[in-house]
Amino acid sequence: MTAFRSLSTAMIKGFLRDKMTLFFVFLFPLMFLVVFGLLLGDSGSDKTKIAAVGDGPVLTTLEQTGAIELEKYDDTAAARRKVDDGDLPAAVVVDGDRVELIYAASDQVAAGTVLGIVSGVVDKINLGAADVAPRFTLETKSVEDASLKPIQYLTPGILSWAISFSGVFGSALTMVAWRKKQVLRRIRLAPVSTTTVLTSRVVVSVGTAIVQGVVFVAVALLPVFGLKLTGQWYLALPLLVLGTTAFFAIGMLVGAFCKTEESASGAANVIIMPMAFLSGTFFPVENAPAWLQAVSNVFPLRHMNDGMLDVLVRGKGVEALLVPSAVLVAFTLVVGFIAARIFRWED
Repeated sequence: MTAFRSLSTAMIKGFLRDKMTLFFVFLFPLMFLVVFGLLLGDSGSDKTKIAAVGDGPVLTTLEQTGAIELEKYDDTAAARRKVDDGDLPAAVVVDGDRVELIYAASDQVAAGTVLGIVSGVVDKINLGAADVAPRFTLETKSVEDASLKPIQYLTPGILSWAISFSGVFGSALTMVAWRKKQVLRRIRLAPVSTTTVLTSRVVVSVGTAIVQGVVFVAVALLPVFGLKLTGQWYLALPLLVLGTTAFFAIGMLVGAFCKTEESASGAANVIIMPMAFLSGTFFPVENAPAWLQAVSNVFPLRHMNDGMLDVLVRGKGVEALLVPSAVLVAFTLVVGFIAARIFRWED
């Protein structure tokens, strides 16, 4: 127990003294959260801005829809120029009872949206002016759907990626450095079991992952980002632990193969970066082709992402941990076994 405590303390002190490691473990992934959170923070809530000339009930009603923002101009030529230059998708010109809509043919999505809204407003005003009872009535209901704001999606994904990043790089580079500096040889000859050394390193990695989780969630909860946790957010803790051990095992496998820190860093990048994009860390993988979604199911990061998303922001319970936990445990056992079989104490 004394040897375990001493080793863990020494590893923690070495970790805290390494400023480059602190940067890549905490600040580097946190930069992605801040940048994506700020860039995508208002996505889905922006109004469509169009040019407007004139006044009257049509323009007033368009503004009241909440989907259109009008940019007023004094004459038709100035409004038309905005559309021609591609600055605005459309322009509405009201001259008495005449309403003209000018739209850019290059953006069919925006044009269709504006055309539908303007047509609906004009038809509604015409119907009211004719004093005719409508034949059909439209009932609308607002429901809470399962869609997520960008920060709700980004926080679990980038946190999982940060755990995988620190787990693989931490164990791989540590293994290679210890082998080059003959630390592993001295440990082998010392009266300390291999299990004690490995356990102390894993404990330090798990502790680092928990601190990462606290920092990430604390930043995302700031009003500028607006993350909202569910009542069972604490269920993310088992995933943090299991994810750390799974990626630690992958790092051990990389460290067993590589002889230099440069080759270990390159191999870790080859594993982590494609996995991050194919596992839905930054963008929903559901939008990818079916075959690519099938490939992503092979990666442990995909299942960790799904589990973190379910328990942190979707409000799911323990049942959401079953598949991700099983996959992460399986990866830990299989990859850890392979790493142990090819492990080398010295070059």
